Amino acid sequence: FPPPIIPGSKPRNPYLTNVRNTESRYWQTYLKKPEHRCLVPVTSFAEPDNNQGPKSVWTWFAQDESRPLMFFAGIWREWEGDRGTKAVPDVGSHTVFSFLTTDASPDVAPIHPDATPVLLLDEAAREQWMNAPMEEALLLQRPPPAGALKIVAVDTKQDVA
Repeated sequence: FPPPIIPGSKPRNPYLTNVRNTESRYWQTYLKKPEHRCLVPVTSFAEPDNNQGPKSVWTWFAQDESRPLMFFAGIWREWEGDRGTKAVPDVGSHTVFSFLTTDASPDVAPIHPDATPVLLLDEAAREQWMNAPMEEALLLQRPPPAGALKIVAVDTKQDVA
């Protein structure tokens, strides 16, 4: 998502991938409307382990070594702008998304104590996220239980499995 424009402030990071403060009016615009919610399919995700010295070590998490499909709780919108680089601009209409995060789960906290994506690990959770009123859908913004995630790769920029 592009960040909100705040008059009189400096431009922020050009894109926001994580939604944490669901009480923000900026995010509620999309959270209130089930048609702006989405499922973000993933088989694994990485978090930086900054406890290893000056260089971040990427640690990859999945449900298990087979990396079954799972979903993040996401929101989407249409956006008009430049999604490219200086060398290769990509100006036009784009569909963009961000995903919700929550407190670090017991499995992720030792590596990245700040946050964990909101995981929708079963059909009932996915149905609730996609169709429930906002207040009920946001009950899913909680860490997955201990043991739901395993470390499946360390110190790689991508999960090669």
